[in-house]
Amino acid sequence: MKNVIPFSKNVMLGNDARYVMGVIENNQISGAQPVSKKVENLLKKKINPLAKILLTPSCTHSLEITSILLNLKPGDEVIVPSYTFVSTALAFYMHGAKLVFADIKLDTLNIDETKIENLITKKTKAIIVVHYAGVSCEMNEIMKIGNKYNLCIIEDNAHGLFGKYHDQKLGSIGHMSTLSFHQTKNITCGEGGALIINDLNFYERAEIIREKGTDRSKFLRGEVDKYTWVDKGSSYILSDILSAVLLYQLELLKKIQTKRKKIWDKYHKNLNYWCNKNYIIQPSIPSYCKQSYHMYYLLLPNEKLRNKFINYLSKNQIIAVSHYQPLHISPFVKKRSIIKKDNCPITTEISKRIVRLPFFYNITDKQHLKVINTILKFDF
Repeated sequence: MKNVIPFSKNVMLGNDARYVMGVIENNQISGAQPVSKKVENLLKKKINPLAKILLTPSCTHSLEITSILLNLKPGDEVIVPSYTFVSTALAFYMHGAKLVFADIKLDTLNIDETKIENLITKKTKAIIVVHYAGVSCEMNEIMKIGNKYNLCIIEDNAHGLFGKYHDQKLGSIGHMSTLSFHQTKNITCGEGGALIINDLNFYERAEIIREKGTDRSKFLRGEVDKYTWVDKGSSYILSDILSAVLLYQLELLKKIQTKRKKIWDKYHKNLNYWCNKNYIIQPSIPSYCKQSYHMYYLLLPNEKLRNKFINYLSKNQIIAVSHYQPLHISPFVKKRSIIKKDNCPITTEISKRIVRLPFFYNITDKQHLKVINTILKFDF
């Protein structure tokens, strides 16, 4: 509908098509071609110059590669937050892991680092953290726990591209991390992702896994005279057509992030009095964190009021949405009796109260003002 303000909208900045046509005209539309290499190098420069970065078709695929790299055996456990997108858990379940769900904290909605250690057993292999809304988890404490028990720490950084924890870029802290370039993300190519390998011991095998389990990359570099099947894997390579869209957006990164910061700040400032008056919680950003400006959410007092609020906005042609449904009480998990009781009460509570407001680069000042003014008129 023409006058509806959507929840999200893909970023189009003008020359996207020209960059794509350049790839097509150069007959380099498959993956791991020059444009993809350029994007990988740009990301490496901006996130961790010492890391290796591999573009993939999605963040989900990147997580799948990390799960293969863990060499999971039956009964091995992986700790994941329940409050996350299904891919964070599914990638490991598909490769044999027993899922151990962790609860979140009320302030940042990130995994509660104080509860992780009690979930660790002799069978634990990894801890997966999600930087919710682009605000960092408490990585110093989590890395200490990982080192103490010799566990792999994987950052699901789908929300947090270019965010910081103290002076460290999100995605550069764990042994490995993953990125998403889905349509809803700050930087997007529709569908796409990346695997960041900070512990270079994982790199050689990751490269093979991404190339269908073959050593084709070595062959292309002239390191072997022919390539063959040497390991597990799949086709985890992003087309250069999509990489071209990423390249253009990365070159305009400052422009994109400046606009998103302006949107976030305007929500936060203009809704502050209204939120305090009506016992509504705004996002909390620790002083030592630099967020990515991925989303803006509110926590309403209860589910009934949250649903009423969403319906009210919808009637005013504004699309706001809830967010994740807790994985630990999902139909998939319940059916398989993966857990016996609700051990993530904050996750369950938050999922009933949260609402995400329209947030996208192309939102106009007029649209943004309409959303804010409509919210301020909500009748409790």
